[in-house]
This record gives sequence, structure tokens and C-alpha cells, in this order.
Amino acid sequence: MAGLSETTIKEVLENLGLTGKEAEVYIFLAKRGPQKGVVLAKQLKKHKAQIYRILKRLQTKGLVESTLEATPRFTAVPFEKVLDQFIKIKQEEAAFIEKTKKDWLNHWKKISKPRIQQSMEKFVVIEGSKRIYSKIAEMIENTTIKLSAISTVKDLVRAEQFGVFDFAYNHPLKTEVKFRFLTEINNQNLKAIKLLKTKLRTELNFKGRNPDLGLSLFPRMVVRDEEEILFFISTRTDSPTKEREVCLSTNCKSLVQAFSKVFEDLWRNSTNIEKKIEEIETGIKAPKTFIINDAGTAKNRYSEIVNSANEEILMMTSSDGLIGLYKNLDSLKDLAEKDVSIKVLAPIVNKNLEATQHLSKFCEIRHIPVSYVQTTLVDGEHLFQFKTPPFSQEASESSIFESTFYSNDSKYVERTRIMFNDLWKRSQSPSKITLDSITSRKSRTQISIPKETDYSIYFKLFGWTKDPKSKALQEKDIIGKIVNAKKYPGENWQKDVLRYYGSSAKAIIHPPKNFGLPDLIIDVLKFNSQSSFGAEDILSIYLMNYGTVATVQTNPAAIDYRKKVVFANTPAENNIQLLKHEEFQVRVHGNTLFCAWTTPIPLIKNYILPPACILFEGHGELKTGIIRSINNNRKQVTEYNTLDAFVTFFHPSSKYSGPGTDGTVARDLIFTSIP
Repeated sequence: MAGLSETTIKEVLENLGLTGKEAEVYIFLAKRGPQKGVVLAKQLKKHKAQIYRILKRLQTKGLVESTLEATPRFTAVPFEKVLDQFIKIKQEEAAFIEKTKKDWLNHWKKISKPRIQQSMEKFVVIEGSKRIYSKIAEMIENTTIKLSAISTVKDLVRAEQFGVFDFAYNHPLKTEVKFRFLTEINNQNLKAIKLLKTKLRTELNFKGRNPDLGLSLFPRMVVRDEEEILFFISTRTDSPTKEREVCLSTNCKSLVQAFSKVFEDLWRNSTNIEKKIEEIETGIKAPKTFIINDAGTAKNRYSEIVNSANEEILMMTSSDGLIGLYKNLDSLKDLAEKDVSIKVLAPIVNKNLEATQHLSKFCEIRHIPVSYVQTTLVDGEHLFQFKTPPFSQEASESSIFESTFYSNDSKYVERTRIMFNDLWKRSQSPSKITLDSITSRKSRTQISIPKETDYSIYFKLFGWTKDPKSKALQEKDIIGKIVNAKKYPGENWQKDVLRYYGSSAKAIIHPPKNFGLPDLIIDVLKFNSQSSFGAEDILSIYLMNYGTVATVQTNPAAIDYRKKVVFANTPAENNIQLLKHEEFQVRVHGNTLFCAWTTPIPLIKNYILPPACILFEGHGELKTGIIRSINNNRKQVTEYNTLDAFVTFFHPSSKYSGPGTDGTVARDLIFTSIP
């Protein structure tokens, strides 16, 4: 097959799943080297919009990459990599591809130009289990120092089934490379992890750990040599809808460092996997450590030790557990009067905000994300852990104390105390300034905002009024309108009605000092193709006393409208950036919205928002409604299905977890702007 023609190469690409136009663009890039989209359109005599759609599809399939320049250049991925990729994910075609690979490559060398050396930072979206595990296998092959992963046991088993570990066994540096994984083991998956452990060969430098205190495993991720990261953005729970797995891969140095720090924090606060297996099998975690099976005995033991505290009580509980503590306020008062220091870590949400404010008079309270084991430490000598939080409103008293874990082992108790204090240092105190207090129309005295803080811009900016029709509106009404969306074109936006369909999220961030940023509000929008300006992702940043200071978006068609209407007379009017999907992305899965960017965003003065990502996790009761407002002589009508949201901000210097009072996710959104 040494005489393969360009026509034959095109046929091969089409056999691998490309359309004729996609194959034509790919071959042209390989022959001519890196090209701009506009140049491609002229050379191939095609419409610019059509070329960009083809390039986007080729990027999704992993055949084309782009630079992070103001006007990006596109380059073909080496043909050898393309073949290897399809061999792995299309096993039924592997024999054919392997047989003809050599001849194809010989011809390819004749028509291709050397690819430019790229060190640019970029995003790649990977969908589907086969492609994801193929990417993980590639990362293992390229590892030279260490590969770190946070995974569920189920995902580890699937990786073994896809043959991912074979690439570790065959790695030339397999005895030198450190392979580390964090996973959460329990009675349900014990058999699976033991079976998997027997398959991991002893000649590999594999180490596994189980996070202590039930630390949340989000995000599932794989980090290679602190140079590249792949993280899952789809839900990690089994879904009856069987959603396709979705991952983002990036070599953005700031994001890789941020997520590497998350991994190292979890790794330090974890238990060797062999020891964890032994603990589950024996039911005995350490000497002088045992399970109190009788609920009555456990309750009496717990009350006796807590009420006899002399120095300190450290608690981790749930959002409902915090309300339960408020109902037992008298006992906390008595302890506080005896100068006992009481510290409580719990998820702060709107439902328990009032209880939090009352409890704060007698104890210190800080916010932590959901999914920590409910724990109480007394005087650094006694440790209790519960399956269900103490004082939970959703459980009976007997179920709360059923199978209570207790230990007075000094080493175990001290280790847990150190981890509690580490969490305490990195957690946030609840602020009186919540998202609702800024966006509502209530007066300053009603919402108790500190006098020294000027939020007048925000009251004026948001100024929303709830429509009386909200009471009759149902969740399905909003979803039905989006499914049957009618497009309102945006060409003549000065006179026409505009309408957007999609999702949004908003959060107020109170960054710690090491972030080097003031308090800010982040507003994220994701609109679909039926919206007036078409599909687009948008991120806007608000700073105190300035209003909107910056916005980034992916759709050039909407820039004039936002500059002259949405952000008119604000600093953002002259600070709108157009970014590519490789630089900025918003993804929505169920009640979760994820947003990430790889390029710094200048704000105002000397403030710069570095490459980072933010996660909104919706929780609680879904609220459906309509709100109205006026902005620059246009009426705004917003119809929504929304939830309160926990906010996690992955910043290069650390991870910030905001309480559930500081974020919202409008999972289903219809926004109408009327002249």
C-alpha cells in the first residue's frame, strides 16, 4: 500500500467515523501546518461559520488542537496518535487498523508538515467511558514521576476491565514511578477492592489510601506529574438515567497545582488501605476502640462525657444537626458558662442560618461541605462518630445512636483532633452578608448588613420584584418552555425582544487573605442554541462599590448588546473578553454547574482573577418562580427552577468552600429582555 493516495487517506478517516468535510479539513491542516480559521475558510472556499463548526467537532474527537492566542491557530494531531486512539476505543476495527497502519504512516510522512511544538494551555472535553479510560491509559504511558488518582472503587474496577492497569505493568519505569490512589472503602465494596488488590502486581509501586473522616471524594480526578489533569464533572453516584461520563482534561499549570494540593491534603489525612480493610473486617479500629451497638447505652455514654467536658468540645455535624443543637441550647449555655470552648463545623444553609446566628453567641461555628462523618471530640480524650448526626431532625433518637463508634485511644483521638483543627483553619465563618441579603429589595436594617459596607450598587443592580404568577407556576412549566423553545433572533436587539434558554449560577465569595482578592460576586450563565444570540457561556464578576468589573464570554455576536445595554456605565463595559472553549467552559449536569477558565481575568485596579474553577452543587428544595427587573430601559423577566447551592472555588493558592447561603443554581432558566 506504499502508493496510497490522498483520496485513500480520506476514505480511511471516513471509515473511522469522520464526515467527508471533517476529513478534508484535517488533511489540509496536516499538509499546510497550523492555520487560522479565517484562512482555512478562504483556502477551502467554505463559509467561516461552517469551518468553525467542523473544527469544533474535530477538537471534540481529539483530532485537532488549537493555540490559546487571541486569534487561535488550529493544528492536526499527529496521524499516529489518531490511529492509536481509534485502536483503543474501537476494538472491532483494531485488526484492520493495525494491518494497514504502517502503509498509512509511510504515506502520511510524505504529505504532512512537522507540527509546531506546543506548550500552550488548553481544555479538552472527553465524553464516554471508552475515550476516558483510553485517555487515562495514555497519561499512565507518559508518566515519569508520579500518577495520583481520586476514584471510587467502582471506577477502579472499570479501569481494570478496560485494561488501564496493563499500561502500568508494561511501563519502562514501573518500579520508579509512584502510582497513588485514594478511594473510599466500606462493607459494600470490600470484596471488590480485595479482588482488585490481588490483581495489582507486587513489582509495581502502587499505594492506596482511604480518606479519614469520610472526606468527600469530589472531584474524581487523575493528575500526571503535576503537568496534566483529568477530572470528572459528571455525577459520581449511580444514575438511573445512565448519563455518559464527561471529563475535562487540561494542562493549565494553575489548575493542575490547585487540584494537586487537594489531592495532597486528602492523602495526608488518610489511612493505609490494608489497615482500612483490616478495620472493616474486624470492627476494631484500634486498641480501646469499639462499636456501641445498643442505642440507649451509646446515648447515656455520649451525654455523660459531653456534659462532663472541662476544656473543649469539637463537633462536626450536618445542617439538620445544627438545628438540633439550637433546640438543645440550654445545655450549650451551661457548658459555655463553665468556660468550655465549643467549636462546631457544619454545612451552613439558609434553613439553619437563624439557628447558626443564635448558637454563635455561645460557640464558634464554621462552614464545611457535606459528606463528613458526624464526629464529637471531648477534651482531646474521647471520640464519638455517628452514622446519623446527633440531634438530627430527620432521624429517631434510637437510630442516631445506633452502632456508635467510640474511642479513647490517645493516638487515634489526637490524630482526629489534628485533622479537625486543620479543617477549622481552612473553613469559613458564616457571614452576615449573604447572597440573598445583597440581591433582595429589603432595607439595610432588615438584613443587618454592617454599616461600613456600601452595597447600594447591588440593591440598585439586582432590584428584583417577584411576580404574583410565581405561585401558580410549576417545575414542568419551565422545562416545557425550554423543550419547546421559540427562538427570538438577536440581529436587531435595539428594538426586538430577546430570549435566552439555559442555566445559571450565582455566588458571593468571601476569599481568605491568601487569595489576595476582595469580596466578589460571580455570575455564571450557560445558554443553548435556541437563545437569541445562539449558544454561549458567560462569566461576570462584581466587586464591592464598583458593580460589574469584568465579563468573559464565548459568543462574539452578543458583545455589542452587552456592552451597550447589560454592562453600560459599569467598568465591565470596557472589559469584555471573548474566550475560546479551550480557555473557558461551563458544564451543567443535573443540579450541578461547573465553570473553569485557563486565562487570567483582569478586574479593576491591581486585582486579577487567576485561572481557576468554581463548582455549584444544588441542594434542598427546588423553587420555581418569575422575577422582574429593569436595566437600562429594558424590562427583564426571569423564569426559573432554582436551588440553593454549596460553592467550591478552586483557586491556585487553595480551595475555598462557601456555605449554602452564598450560592444558587438556576438549573432551568428562561430570561427575556424587552425594550
